[in-house]
Amino acid sequence: MKTKQQVVSAFRRTKIIDAARSVFAQKGFARGIIDEIAKDAGIAKGTVYLYFRSKKEIYRAVLDHDMESLKKGTLQRIDAAKNLKDKIRAFTMARLENAEARKEFFRIMDTESGSLSFTRSQYRNWLGEPVLRLASAIEDASQRGEIRRVPSEKVAWMIADMTRGTIQRRLLGQNDSLPGEDCEFLLGFIWAALA
Repeated sequence: MKTKQQVVSAFRRTKIIDAARSVFAQKGFARGIIDEIAKDAGIAKGTVYLYFRSKKEIYRAVLDHDMESLKKGTLQRIDAAKNLKDKIRAFTMARLENAEARKEFFRIMDTESGSLSFTRSQYRNWLGEPVLRLASAIEDASQRGEIRRVPSEKVAWMIADMTRGTIQRRLLGQNDSLPGEDCEFLLGFIWAALA
């Protein structure tokens, strides 16, 4: 059972993260300032520093929170899908819809300098479990003869890479179709390769 102080701390931390996401999305990392984050969170500037030492730490907390949320949601959608085709669709749609919902923040994440961006190991960690879950479904379908024999983990990572590429094109404004249309295009392409 959490104490009242723990509940209040978790609530404030979440308010700061939500406010920071909004400020960074509107102003970018460089122009987003702690005063604005505090104001959006409805707390004093000094309170922000009780939870985070710097703007960079807040940015990373937003990123970590959002990527962990995406991981959890993606796993739930994959697990709820009944067959491989639906699992691939669930994986792709979870990621496309998440990027669409947080478009401005993801645009910043994709364009900020190397010191703010996530590392390859962080990316693999956030994405690893959903990709391995997808790889397991690919392997099962392959063993049942529903698809041809393929290196399941390699294919799962290729699906993740194609989805990320689609997200990047969307963020750069090079794609004006709906997330569902992009998902179905990717799914058709992938399914043709697996058949």
